[in-house]
Amino acid sequence: MSASKPACDTLLQSPGLEVNEDGPVFAEPWEAKAFAMAVSCHERGLFDWPTWANALGATIKAEPDLPYYKQWLATLERLLADIGTVPETERLDRVNAWDRAAKATPHGEPIVLGRDREPHHHD
Repeated sequence: MSASKPACDTLLQSPGLEVNEDGPVFAEPWEAKAFAMAVSCHERGLFDWPTWANALGATIKAEPDLPYYKQWLATLERLLADIGTVPETERLDRVNAWDRAAKATPHGEPIVLGRDREPHHHD
């Protein structure tokens, strides 16, 4: 997932974002994906950077104990819900589907949506 240089440069100014000489620092692959999704949404005109920065700052203030990229993801979810991209009921359905699939996934296997409806096989 690549981001345009100007969009990425602006995003690097987001409050609380850890960066080094190579760019943003991600501890897990999902964090990089959340970052890339925010860049992509901006590039598609779903929100501007001041809107993003204000929303992220509000999330950080409201939920200071959440890990940074969980704050990031919560902000992205809220912004997309606020502009009607994903209705709240659909977002919650997706969150619940991922939670069920994660709980039904054996350790070390990729999470697959719908896995909670598959019969469990024990080898």
